[in-house]
Formats: sequence, C-alpha cells, structure tokens
Amino acid sequence: MRTVEGKFIHLEELDDRTRPNDWNIRAHAHADLNHVFHITAGGGVMHVDGETIAFAAPCLLLVPSGRVHGFAYEVETAGSVLTVADSYLRDLTMREPAFADLFQAPRQLPLDPQSRIAASLEALSRELVWTAPAGGAAVEAHLLTVLVEALRRLVRGEAASPAAQGGHVTLVARFRELVEAHYRQGLPMEAYARRLGVTVARLRAACLRAAGASPLRLVQDRLLLEAKRALLYSNMTIAEVAYHLGFEDPAYFSRFFAKAEGVSPKRYRAERADRSPTIAA
Repeated sequence: MRTVEGKFIHLEELDDRTRPNDWNIRAHAHADLNHVFHITAGGGVMHVDGETIAFAAPCLLLVPSGRVHGFAYEVETAGSVLTVADSYLRDLTMREPAFADLFQAPRQLPLDPQSRIAASLEALSRELVWTAPAGGAAVEAHLLTVLVEALRRLVRGEAASPAAQGGHVTLVARFRELVEAHYRQGLPMEAYARRLGVTVARLRAACLRAAGASPLRLVQDRLLLEAKRALLYSNMTIAEVAYHLGFEDPAYFSRFFAKAEGVSPKRYRAERADRSPTIAA
C-alpha cells in the first residue's frame, strides 16, 4: 500500500493472490479498507456476510470496509483490486457526498465494452510506481475517474429498477444509513421516521416496495448479521455479544436469535466453529 500525500491507496493484479491460493480466497475482513475489484475475464462467486453474489466479466465488485468477504473464482479469472482507506474515502466524500452511496453495501456492477475503467486503472498503476511531478494529483485524478464511472453505473442500475419509482429506493437507502449508525441503540421506528422527515407509514411502504421487508425487519436483520459476525469471528461470550448489540438482557438476545435462526446462539456458534474461516488482518 502506498501513501499519496498521507492518503492510503493500493492497486494490485488479481492474479497475485488468486493463483497461489488455487483461485479461492478465504473469508476475511479489513476494518478500514474498501475494495473495488475490476474483473476483466472469468467470473465466480463472492460471499459477503452470508450473502452470495455471482459475477462475470466485465464487472466491478465493491466491498465496503469491515465486511467479511471471500471468493471462489473460476480458473484464470483476471482483473485487479483497488483498495482505498476509509480515511481517504471520507476525504473524497466530503468533496463529493454521492461517493458515499458506492460503499453502502457489497455490489456487483456490470460494465460495457465502452468502459474507461480499465484505462484509468492502468494509468493509476503507472502513477503509483513512478516518482514524477504532481504524482499525487495524477493518482487522485485517475482514482476519481474510476469512482465517478462506478457511481454513474450504480445510479443507472437503480434507476432502471421498478422499485426506484417514487423515490422509494432513495428513502430506503437513507434509512439503511441511519440503521447502520444506530442499530445497537434500539431506537423506535418513530425516531427513524422523524429523522428522515417522513411518517412511519410512508417509511414502511417504501421498505416493503424497495426491499421487500418492513423497517423493523431491516433493523432486526442488521442486528442478526452483527450477532453472527460476533459469534463466529470473535471470542466474546454470548452475554458479551448481547451487550455489544445493545441488549440489556442476554436471555432476551438468545430468544431473539433463536426465533430468527431456529437455533440458540450457543448452538449456532458450536455447529459452525469448525467451518468458519479465520479472518485475515
């Protein structure tokens, strides 16, 4: 990883890690690193926090920081991996707030033959290894080209979705941002709606239409996802996991988890302990 005027960015060929690992990358997470995978040939499956996303070239895969992710690539899949530190992304987002939408969730963005991303990444790669005047500015210029094209493809894809009609997708995206920030606090739905400037009924209608689930279910799903992460990838006790997620009563947390998963947290951890891969640093 290179520092460009104090900003961390890294670019490497996909082959550097996939071929030595027989085209399979074990599940891992990075607390403060965001990834943009540019797949130019082949395809495979990406596993992110229990979700499976199939992909085929040419496409981009976006993985936000902190997400547990792994890959099963087709043999000879090719491409590159661009990594941007949270601190740098926050700086770019302050200048262009729309960039925040790119890393709200893991995504696959198909590319067309006219995409300029391959050329931008090739130019970025050269700038990262050269020492030349205004190198930092050149690096950022190529990075911004990649992010802008990715953002525009994301927006076009969402606009093409029937669920985008009436602004439902935008409202639900804003709701998910609030959930990400407050899901441990047990806020009532009225508090979420008030912060969004809508009624609970409108929020519920938008979530049902755009996400196929109620607002409460989306909050519970986020809690459940974090519970699974903690059970599989930490050494916290069941009670510690409960308190970590904002539950005042570990017994209530166990009932919540069992109702959603069909097994207790203890059994869930025990049954998957031997199958859970180690998170890389």
